[in-house]
Amino acid sequence: MLARTEFARALTQLATEKNLPLEVVVDLLKRGIVTAFKRELGTPNVRAEISVSAGTIRVYVAKTVVEKVEDPRTQLSLAEARRIKPDVKVGQTIEVEVPQDSVGRIAAQTARQVFLQGIKEAEREDIYRNYLDQVGEIVTGIVQRVDSKQVTLDLGKVEGYLPASDQIPGEVYRPGQRLKALLLEVRKTPKGPQLIVSRTHKDFLKRLLELEVPEIYNGIVEIKAIAREPGSRSKVAVWSRQPGVDARGACIGLRGVRIQNIVNELNGEKIDIVLWNPDPAIFVAEALSPAQVLSVEINEAEKTATVIVPDRQLSLAIGKEGQNARLAARLTGWRIDIKAASVARAERLVKEAEAAAATQVAVEVAPPAPEPAPVPEVTPEPEVVPEPEPVVAAEMAAAPAAEEAAPEPVAVAPEPVLEPPRVLRFAEDLQISRELDVKRKKGEEERAPPGKPKKAKRPRVTVELEEEEAYEELLRRIR
Repeated sequence: MLARTEFARALTQLATEKNLPLEVVVDLLKRGIVTAFKRELGTPNVRAEISVSAGTIRVYVAKTVVEKVEDPRTQLSLAEARRIKPDVKVGQTIEVEVPQDSVGRIAAQTARQVFLQGIKEAEREDIYRNYLDQVGEIVTGIVQRVDSKQVTLDLGKVEGYLPASDQIPGEVYRPGQRLKALLLEVRKTPKGPQLIVSRTHKDFLKRLLELEVPEIYNGIVEIKAIAREPGSRSKVAVWSRQPGVDARGACIGLRGVRIQNIVNELNGEKIDIVLWNPDPAIFVAEALSPAQVLSVEINEAEKTATVIVPDRQLSLAIGKEGQNARLAARLTGWRIDIKAASVARAERLVKEAEAAAATQVAVEVAPPAPEPAPVPEVTPEPEVVPEPEPVVAAEMAAAPAAEEAAPEPVAVAPEPVLEPPRVLRFAEDLQISRELDVKRKKGEEERAPPGKPKKAKRPRVTVELEEEEAYEELLRRIR
């Protein structure tokens, strides 16, 4: 009884350690025993039965009943067969139990190796199936090795590999460091399943938000879109399914606690939470935050959005090296063209001027309106004018009186011709001889013998009368 209990306990413990069902362990043990007996007996017709509750193992070999035995490994005589089954006939197949002590140590080692190899394969298959269901989820591991190509993580029963292309730029990994990553792919290899993880995928940020924000995990707040540049900046568009719930506030948390935990996990990567809107114009304006937007023009045919921002907000809307505009375009799915308000105003004025000019040219080129049909003239009938009475005598009598009353001609004096005003010259143009007198005096002093100083004479200024008057007039005007 003790042996039976120990046998059942050993199988149950092995199944628990390997995380395998007890039936799978029993089937693997049967496979090992059958393989060992096949090699030992040299026949493929071997079957094993294992009873865990009874703690027994039985092995059977199928043999053919014949009159004369030529190959004892596959044939059995009719007399021996009838001892097992009395109604057996020649040509039928009967199973014969093989004693366990009939095989040697080599067969036992073979059974053990096949059993352990089967356990490993079953364990790998179970790990592969389990992790295949976790693709797209976050896994946590401990850094084991760090090299230039990849980082190896210990995920428990299997190792995960973080390639260099899936590492956040600027991150430094140390052996023993606990790390979270997104499970991207599970590959089946001869050495077991190979797990590929990533820290740069946008779904990694989505899963982190689900872990930190209960409203997202419960479905109250929905993540509509994510645009990410790993290690630098990310934008997340959220929308509340339940009225009265602030989607942005739920993601940020009280005093920014929730979003700060995610920023710390991503090594300081900035995260912008924007509100999603079904109206593309409003959504594009929200995606360009923190920049202020004046207006948005949507072109549905070309899938473009023209955004007008204040002049002082242009650099903020574009971002460093165009990062803000690039992330907004990825988030919204629209091609965004950002313009300053002054530039947009100038372009609008130019378009209006061109439109006015085109309208004027169109009016000038337009064909003239057709002339109205001529109206026939109606010639009026001549009126009969009465003939005037003769007035020749009266006119002759009035002629002398008109001649007497005519005024005498008055002589008109010719208008005097005004001379052109005299133009005053500048003070520098006046011929003043003061400089000449000073030069003359200096020359005389140089020619005079030493010891006989001459009496200084007052320099004379000879100016013509009319030039002096002009000079004074000029000085008076200058003052």
